[in-house]
Amino acid sequence: MWNLKSVLLFVASLFVVIVISMSMANAEEKKLTPKDFGTAIAEAPNKIGNFIGNEVEKTKEYQKKSWAEMKTKWPFTMFKGKQ
Repeated sequence: MWNLKSVLLFVASLFVVIVISMSMANAEEKKLTPKDFGTAIAEAPNKIGNFIGNEVEKTKEYQKKSWAEMKTKWPFTMFKGKQ
């Protein structure tokens, strides 16, 4: 069922993943100071508001584009001659 080559390849890839994850875990961690925490909390409402505003604008543009494309499709083109 399992040959030696596939088992060794699996073990080697597992070893590589473990080594990479350990090296990433040992990276220098940034300390969170109370000042940084306060700044992050103070900026959160603006960031959330900007994110929601951007999403609303993207949605409006998508809907505008979709509606313009949909108006060129079959049911609406059928009535163009009667206007």
